[in-house]
Amino acid sequence: MTASPSPDDAVARSLAALRARSGRARGPRLAVLLGTGWQGLAERLHTPLAWGYDELPAFPALNVQGHAAQLLWGRLDGPQGPDLMLLCGRQHAYEHGNVAAMKGAIHTLAAWGVQVLVQTNAAGSLDPAMRPGALMLASDHLNLVQASPLLHESGTRRFVDLREAYCARLRQRARAAVPALHEGVYAWVLGPQFETPAEIRMLQRLGAQAVGMSTVPETILARHAGLRVLALSLITNMGCGLDGPTAAPLSHEHTLAAAQRDGQAAVQALVQVLKALADDDAGA
Repeated sequence: MTASPSPDDAVARSLAALRARSGRARGPRLAVLLGTGWQGLAERLHTPLAWGYDELPAFPALNVQGHAAQLLWGRLDGPQGPDLMLLCGRQHAYEHGNVAAMKGAIHTLAAWGVQVLVQTNAAGSLDPAMRPGALMLASDHLNLVQASPLLHESGTRRFVDLREAYCARLRQRARAAVPALHEGVYAWVLGPQFETPAEIRMLQRLGAQAVGMSTVPETILARHAGLRVLALSLITNMGCGLDGPTAAPLSHEHTLAAAQRDGQAAVQALVQVLKALADDDAGA
């Protein structure tokens, strides 16, 4: 039986695969991790190169509807547009209990020269004024799971300073590009079940404005790898209990339907943000 590659070997083999197909020693400086509702951005890339996650040993297998398991590299909106790498989907901790599932993917991109990771997700609103269809920039996060993807790291670099987990300069550029963006604290819960009304009230009292089942582990991994992070949530529903007892039950199908309904507008806003980041030395 062939042994599984070590994490470092898997990253090296993934990096070699990227270089072989692209013919480039270094990739773009800007990468985007596409969550539920954001996959339409892939259609905006001009003649992209594509790798399946299964071609890259450091990348995870995906098993959630709405996540395509592809890595794309191309230019946004034409041959003169910003150079981008798109990760079309993530593995969530609720799938296999692996909080560090995206570690190899993020380390591969960092080794290839990526400097900024823009994360996207679908989330529930904890703010009555932030309704479905709204977009929220994460200004900070709450790791309610209290699990770390750095658990098995060694040395002093594992003690990552998260004072600015979400880069203030990148957020400033994003708000200037899309003034209608909300901003707030993203609370990470493990899932896959949705929250109870009591949990939603707790999260509100803790100071969160949105809740979801992703993003925080990848932010920690990215900061550990030296990347700056920006995160955008597409609000697909109100938190349980905030729409009253007659609200429709929450489900993944409901999330997907809401993401499909509002995804096009979300992607257009993201395009504006990405172009602003590419035009600024903070995102270059």
